[in-house]
Amino acid sequence: MKKPVKTYKFRFSPIMISVFCLGIVLCATCFALTSWQFIEFVGGMRGDMSSAWEWIKYLLLYFVSIFLAVLLIAMLIRSRYMISEQLLITQFGIVCSKYEIKKIRSVALLSGSNKLNVYFDDFKNRFITIVVKEEWYDDFIQTLTSLNEKIEFDFTAPEEERNGKKKK
Repeated sequence: MKKPVKTYKFRFSPIMISVFCLGIVLCATCFALTSWQFIEFVGGMRGDMSSAWEWIKYLLLYFVSIFLAVLLIAMLIRSRYMISEQLLITQFGIVCSKYEIKKIRSVALLSGSNKLNVYFDDFKNRFITIVVKEEWYDDFIQTLTSLNEKIEFDFTAPEEERNGKKKK
């Protein structure tokens, strides 16, 4: 993959940031409680040391708490949109999607929700919603249109959004 032309960080709402932080705290709590129970188990206070099920239980609890914590931290740190010479790349933690810029038909600013929708020519990907800082909208659109001059730009009023939802 070529170096990105531009990178735009995903804009999470304060509620989503709170949910991520709560999840990370819960993962740390799960790890601490598992460690406490494991110390009691190994110390011989309870349980049978030869029980394979007990060992598997502790391994799974450690694995799940660490995996979820890494996933949540990655989502907070590595959620972004990258525009390269040929691709629009969305990355949310470890999940990455690539879209060809030449297949982008138009970009619309939804005034009611204040988000950008990118519409595609193919039926596989109808549209994606872009959530970045409002100050970056012009730069984002200008970067896309500089790479594909066929991309159209459109505004959608809140009334049109409501009417479009009722028709469907």
